[in-house]
Amino acid sequence: MIRTRHSHLDVAAGSHAGMTGKTNEDRFAVTAFRVSRFVPTPVLLAVLADGIGGHRGGEVAAAMAVEIISREVEKSRGKHPGGILASAVQSASAFIRTRAQEDAALQGMGTTVACAWVTGNHLYTLNVGDSRIYLLRKASIRQLSTDHTWLREALENGVIHPEEVENHPNLHIIRQFLGSPNPPVPATQPEAGQPGIPLLAGDLVLLTSDGLTDLVSDKEILAAFQARPAHQAVDDLIDLANQRGGRDNITLVALKVPKSAVKGGRKWLRLGCLAGFLLALLVSALIIWGSLDLRKPVSTTPTLPPPTPTLLPPVELATPLPDTPAPTLTLLPGRNTPASLPTFTPWPTNTRTSP
Repeated sequence: MIRTRHSHLDVAAGSHAGMTGKTNEDRFAVTAFRVSRFVPTPVLLAVLADGIGGHRGGEVAAAMAVEIISREVEKSRGKHPGGILASAVQSASAFIRTRAQEDAALQGMGTTVACAWVTGNHLYTLNVGDSRIYLLRKASIRQLSTDHTWLREALENGVIHPEEVENHPNLHIIRQFLGSPNPPVPATQPEAGQPGIPLLAGDLVLLTSDGLTDLVSDKEILAAFQARPAHQAVDDLIDLANQRGGRDNITLVALKVPKSAVKGGRKWLRLGCLAGFLLALLVSALIIWGSLDLRKPVSTTPTLPPPTPTLLPPVELATPLPDTPAPTLTLLPGRNTPASLPTFTPWPTNTRTSP
């Protein structure tokens, strides 16, 4: 795909280290593309990673994940976003794992990741760990990501009750992350092979680390974006999490769909289809043209039979030619060979000089 300077969605983002004095190990990137030179459909990729591992390992792993995933998406042709994201995440996880094994200071590092890919007005998401992705539409908020945590599994299996979650000692235990010994199994929306989730004008896609969601409820997140513009809501939510203790790094990335993006998405889709049709037509024409053998000129004159040769009678001479005597060889005086040349003595071979 081709990187561009302008996004077809409105973007607001913010990150804060929190109130505990720990290093900010969150990393994020938002990159705009178009599919190709011939297909100008706009694409926006948002990647958020929350590093784990202490010291500086967490921030290193998070930075690696964001960079590798963004680069792999850019190298792709933009088809099958879910599959591209899954492959990029596996590559990032393997790289982080190898890097941790090579450097003792980075051993045990890893990171969660949340990715949102919007092609035109269709959304594809992927996550590993407990960083979340939400879709806010009008007066509703829906979590699209899956929490890969001990708590979620315990709740689903009836091991604990919802009222026990807030202060549970296993609150921050995650089951999957990039850099783990076993390759992670990402959660994707929609499922592989399915078309993306259609976005409407006014929809907002939110990526956030658990530093926010541990302290701020889904309803409070929705209320903040309903009350104020996206960039102000991001700041308000970070402040709210810090007021409640700011126990972890807090990062939000918000992608809002303007009316022009929905209309433009249909426009780019039509242009993309037209470009694809014209390209297919051109390829077909080249194939037909190449099948023609233009090297053989077409003759319009009739083929004539080869001419019959005519033999002429031999010519007899009236007077025979006189006999010419054979030339004689004259020896030079004092020589026993005709015009002898001086002889040449070659250098001796295999000659050794004894000491």
